[in-house]
Amino acid sequence: MATVLVDSNVFLDLMVAESEWNVWSATALEAASDRARLVINPIIYAEISVGYESMEHLDVFLPPGLDHEAIPYEAAFLAGKAYARYRKRGGLKRSPLPDFFIGAHAAVNGYELLTRDPARYRSYFPNLELIAPD
Repeated sequence: MATVLVDSNVFLDLMVAESEWNVWSATALEAASDRARLVINPIIYAEISVGYESMEHLDVFLPPGLDHEAIPYEAAFLAGKAYARYRKRGGLKRSPLPDFFIGAHAAVNGYELLTRDPARYRSYFPNLELIAPD
């Protein structure tokens, strides 16, 4: 069975019914859950937790059966290398971006990544299989 890491932007789209990406994200998440194991990591969990008062409230929102995984050290290393390329290209952020950890986690484990914002992932993780809008 395939595994799909679900990017935080997909969940954020579902939290806001008026989001222009709500329907795409809901449809893509449902299609992925029909054929694959769904996973998030602590970075994704942190990004989507902002709008919730407690972990219990957030966990009620998340789809049943969603697996929680730690980020492997190999992925942390790869995220650091992506950050170095970002800085070399003129990026101004002073620490690795969350997307670097998310993309590296999927890449190291051979997971697909469900995201509606594929540009950075395509740039820094060109071999990563993405489920994204055309």
